[in-house]
Amino acid sequence: MKANNPKHQRRWASDSVPNRTAVSSESSPAGTEYSSTEEFVEVTLDLQDDNTIVLRSVEPATVINIDDGVQAPAGATVSASAPASRSASIRRSSSSKLRQFSQELKAEAVAKARQFSQELRAELVRRFSWGHSHSSRTPLAASAVVATQNGSVAESGFASALAARALRRERAQLDRTRSGAQKALRGLRFISTKTNGVDAWNQVEINFNNLAKDGSLFRADFAQCIGMRDSKEFALELFDALGRRRRLKADKISKEELYEFWSQITDQSFDSRLQIFFDMVDKNEDGRITEEQVKEIIMLSASANKLSRLKEQAEEYAALIMEELDPERLGYIELWQLETLLLQKDTYLNYSQALSYTSQALSQNLQGLRKKGPIRRWGTKLLYYLQENWRRIWVLTLWIMIMVGLFTWKFCQYKNKRAFEVMGYCLPTAKGAAETLKFNMALILMPVCRNTITWLRSTKLAYFIPFDDNINFHKTIAAAIVIGIILHAGDHLACDFPKLVRLSESAYEKTFHHDFGSRKPSYIDLVKGVEGVTGILMVILMLVAFTLATRWFRRNHIKLPKPFNRLTGFNAFWYSHHLFVIVYILLVIHGQYVYLVHKWHLKTTWMYLVVPVLLYAGERTLRFFRSGSYPVRLLKVAIYPGNVLTLQMSKPPQFKYKSGQYMYVQCPAVSPFEWHPFSITSAPGDDYLSVHIRQLGDWTRELKRVFSEACEPPVAGKSGLLRADETTKKCLPKLLIDGPYGAPAQDYRNYDVLLLVGLGIGATPFISILKDLLNNIVKMEEEADSISDVSKSDTSSGSTDSSITNKVCPKRKKTLKTTNAYFYWVTREQGSFDWFKGVMNEVADLDQRGVIEMHNYLTSVYEEGDARSALITMVQALNHAKNGVDIVSGTRVRTHFARPNWKRVFSKLCSKHCSARIGVFYCGAPVLAKELNKLCYEFNQKGPTKFEFHKEHF
Repeated sequence: MKANNPKHQRRWASDSVPNRTAVSSESSPAGTEYSSTEEFVEVTLDLQDDNTIVLRSVEPATVINIDDGVQAPAGATVSASAPASRSASIRRSSSSKLRQFSQELKAEAVAKARQFSQELRAELVRRFSWGHSHSSRTPLAASAVVATQNGSVAESGFASALAARALRRERAQLDRTRSGAQKALRGLRFISTKTNGVDAWNQVEINFNNLAKDGSLFRADFAQCIGMRDSKEFALELFDALGRRRRLKADKISKEELYEFWSQITDQSFDSRLQIFFDMVDKNEDGRITEEQVKEIIMLSASANKLSRLKEQAEEYAALIMEELDPERLGYIELWQLETLLLQKDTYLNYSQALSYTSQALSQNLQGLRKKGPIRRWGTKLLYYLQENWRRIWVLTLWIMIMVGLFTWKFCQYKNKRAFEVMGYCLPTAKGAAETLKFNMALILMPVCRNTITWLRSTKLAYFIPFDDNINFHKTIAAAIVIGIILHAGDHLACDFPKLVRLSESAYEKTFHHDFGSRKPSYIDLVKGVEGVTGILMVILMLVAFTLATRWFRRNHIKLPKPFNRLTGFNAFWYSHHLFVIVYILLVIHGQYVYLVHKWHLKTTWMYLVVPVLLYAGERTLRFFRSGSYPVRLLKVAIYPGNVLTLQMSKPPQFKYKSGQYMYVQCPAVSPFEWHPFSITSAPGDDYLSVHIRQLGDWTRELKRVFSEACEPPVAGKSGLLRADETTKKCLPKLLIDGPYGAPAQDYRNYDVLLLVGLGIGATPFISILKDLLNNIVKMEEEADSISDVSKSDTSSGSTDSSITNKVCPKRKKTLKTTNAYFYWVTREQGSFDWFKGVMNEVADLDQRGVIEMHNYLTSVYEEGDARSALITMVQALNHAKNGVDIVSGTRVRTHFARPNWKRVFSKLCSKHCSARIGVFYCGAPVLAKELNKLCYEFNQKGPTKFEFHKEHF
């Protein structure tokens, strides 16, 4: 390269070699004259097996003057492009044809060396001039200035950087073991499908036929065609990358080209998929990825996975990747570095790792695989069923026996009356059903006496009676009432009354004169009497209440037009259930005018109802007065992403509760009558109460609106959440609370190990348990330290007085039985992790012994191994390894992608906690409840580890 080239005023060590003269040629193919001051560099390149080129060295070199026959010193290289065999065979006696060929060869070599020298110079300018923008690299900037004057310094620094990267590459290739390659095969999947390749292509072909226009598929329809409708931007970048590989510039492809694209993205070779992923980032096809290109692909992946916050921090995470993969600070990364990060990402994921398998798990699984005879298999299932359901079985058996006894008693009683001769079996059937109705109408109130049940949970009766199933038992009794109404009202209206009306006057006078009066009544007279009217009204009211209490109406699964849409939702269920106040009044009246009974002590309806009704009325009265005696002061209000409202309030002195319990909340500004239950998310040891309320219905929607008006916008330096506290100028709405009430999760202390599973807002009852466990862990460690200090002081003083020890260390409470807890939180929105960020960080900081293990799962992100989430997984691993924070949740707890493999979770728990009693507590959608319950059943049959499933009811 000419030293005085006007386009390049600055001289670089890679371009010129001082004190060295090269012999120039007479002419070049372009006709350019080269002066005798031209200087060259010797570039050594290695061609690898995978068709990549590695730069080995850049050194000063001399050049052969072929025209004059001057030969370079031995060992000198003409250029990186000139074959050594040809340069060695050139002689002074060559023919003119060979001379011409040599001149062209030399000119080509000189041009390529010149081009490489220019690129090298530009690279040095860019890499060694960062000091003006990066203070940490000021020494490098200074050396770059010196390099402009003394090229050898820059050449040495750049060569050493290249050598360091080459050495890292060699080590990376050695580290790519067979096991690593096997792991890689499960990564970077562009298409996640359970069908085989032929069936998948058939579906793509069908999509092509539906979307193609004039035999071509346009770029805009590519995502829908290959099944990436939810990741359209990612699919378009994939289309462009595949098009660049084929040098396609068009925005449409044929079916043959689509098949070629499909074959490449479904290739089982990890190297092939990695190259495609690299090409998506490397848009200029120079084999290098810059920091800006890394930022672009991070934003693309974040968009495909609905991670809006990740897009905002894409620049920060791009710098993090470059810092990790480009320690030489060359400004770019290559394919092998991306491959290294993919294959070794597991080394960064050393936090919240899954439990390890042991031989115990294998032995348990083998026990389940052993063949059993049909009799033994059925016997095992029956034994397990009895073990799991014996409490329910004996309660239901007792209840059914009581109903059968009451029905039989009344049936036999009326079978012996004279009216039986006229009305037949319809009369005793109706009377027997009526007796069961009295019993069930009294009993149905017991399961909803929440204060009583909460108290009974703490007694020994909890071992014999499944209080967790109180709502299910309430529904079962309601079903029995429906059957009783059909038998009782149906027999009277369709059988007894018609037979009475058709009876002759003489037979009526003989049989029913003392029951219905001297005049034989008509059918209308029987229906419009007190008995008939009260009975029909009760049937109508109960029909309304039962219908609106069904899941379809209560959960808004049925969409009705206005104004009938008010008949759906929780409000309709709540108000319609209070119609039972009228029903019970009508029932007492109906019982006083019962047919064929005249003595007051035989009219037993009020006898059945008096105790349950008084108990229930007492509970409602207690709730009314207790809510007024629990004045609460709102301390903090915040509205989080995902339409979640958190209320933190003062804790009344007499409000005692356990973790896992819930309380009722009323906001008079929304409705002066409605009370709604919410899990308590604060721990019993906290000096405040807190609840997290998600907007799911009309009441919660209005509650959020009321508090949103009272909240103030975020100030500078704080998060973008609407907040309010005691310093808020606006007046906060008044709140009333009632509780606490018992729930299945409050019995968590009875188990050796806990498996807590929450879906979305279903995590609320378990947050209190985690905080309570953490508080207990801290207290136990403090007590252990105090006992150790006391024993040391006693030993040093030689005192053995036990009374002194008892004064210093009084009798402790019962030791916590639970040794480990595993919390799995599955949610669809990234913003959900803000709800309990503080709790998760606190647990991660204080739980030094690893008692609590937390796992977050975000289902909006594609599963690990999918190409759309591959880069997010890398960034996640790197950021946590360096900063200790998960990029998705913003906590120290790792976030997994997609849904958990629950069978694997149970298997690992079996392996780690053999022969333990594990309590599985779940709060969320009913679909997963069935799966977890089934897994508990399966694993209980395989080995000594026992799982007990509990589900929260709303």
